Amino acid sequence: MTQVAVIGAGLIGRAWSIVFARAGFEVALWDQFPQAVQPALDFIAERLPELRANGLLGEEPATVLARIQPMRQLADALRDAAYVQENGPERVDVKIPLFKELDRLARADAILASSTSGIPASAFTEEVRGRHRCLVAHPVNPPYLIPLVEICPAPWTDAATVARTRAIMTEAGQVPATVKKEKDGFALNRLQGALLAEAFRLIAEDAISPTDLDALVKHGLGLRWSFMGPLETIDLNAPGGLADYCDRYGPLYAKMQEQMTPLDWDEALVGRLQDARRAELPMNMQAVRQEWRDRRLMALLAHKAGQAE
Repeated sequence: MTQVAVIGAGLIGRAWSIVFARAGFEVALWDQFPQAVQPALDFIAERLPELRANGLLGEEPATVLARIQPMRQLADALRDAAYVQENGPERVDVKIPLFKELDRLARADAILASSTSGIPASAFTEEVRGRHRCLVAHPVNPPYLIPLVEICPAPWTDAATVARTRAIMTEAGQVPATVKKEKDGFALNRLQGALLAEAFRLIAEDAISPTDLDALVKHGLGLRWSFMGPLETIDLNAPGGLADYCDRYGPLYAKMQEQMTPLDWDEALVGRLQDARRAELPMNMQAVRQEWRDRRLMALLAHKAGQAE
C-alpha cells in the first residue's frame, strides 16, 4: 500500500488527505503548527459520511479515516512516503527552505510535489539537490470533490517524475493534466483569469450587473462546461465542427480580442464588486455558503459518476 505524506493541514492539505485515504493510500499528515492537525482530522471525519451518503466513498468512513495518521515530526511523516504533497504558504521565501528540508529528509526516490496555485516549481527548487524529483501538482479547491490536478514540472524535472506523478494521481482517482512549459498561473488559472478579466471589464464599463454576470456563467456557460471543455463546446456548436465554427465566428472573436485591453483591478472596481457580493452574501454567511457549495459539488460529482463520458 503506497504511503504519502501530506505537509500542511489547512484547507488543501486536509482535502488531499481525503483524496489519498479514499483511494487506499496510507497518509502521514504533518503541520508545522501541531494544533492545526486535530481540526483537520475533525473536518475529515465530518466529510467522510457525507461522501459515503452520496456514493463517493466505497468504504466505511472509519476505515478511510484510520488510514490518516497525524505525525508530530516532519522526519516521521516523510520516512516511508513514496510521494509528498506540500501545502505550505504561497510564498517563495517559505518554500525554498522547506523543499530543501523535504529533499534532505525524504526517501531518495520520493516525489516532492507542491500544491501552489501559481508559483512555478523553478522558483523554489533550483537549489534543491534532488530538484529532478520536484514539481507542482496544483489541485482545484476542494480537490476531494474536483478531480482535476495540473502537473507542472520545472525545466529540470525528470520525465519519469512527471509520469509517476500522473500515475499516482490517476490511482488516487484524480484527473491529471500536464502543463508542459512553465507559465505564470499554469494553465487553469490562466483560463480562469481570462474570464475574470473580461468579467471585470464588462462590469467596469457598466455593460452588465454583477448578479447578471454570474448568471451568464451559472446558467449558461457553466452548464456545458461541467461536462465538456471549450474546444469540444465549439466543435459541437457548428455543423462542420471546430473549423466551421472558427470560419463562422472567427472575425467576431478577433474584433472582441482587439477590445479586450488590460484593465487594472483598482480599489474602486474591487470595492464595487465586494459591495455587490456582500449585498447578496453577508460575510458572516460565507462559511455556510462554502458548505452549500461543497454539497452541491458532491451531488454533481455523484451524478457525473453515473454518466457515460
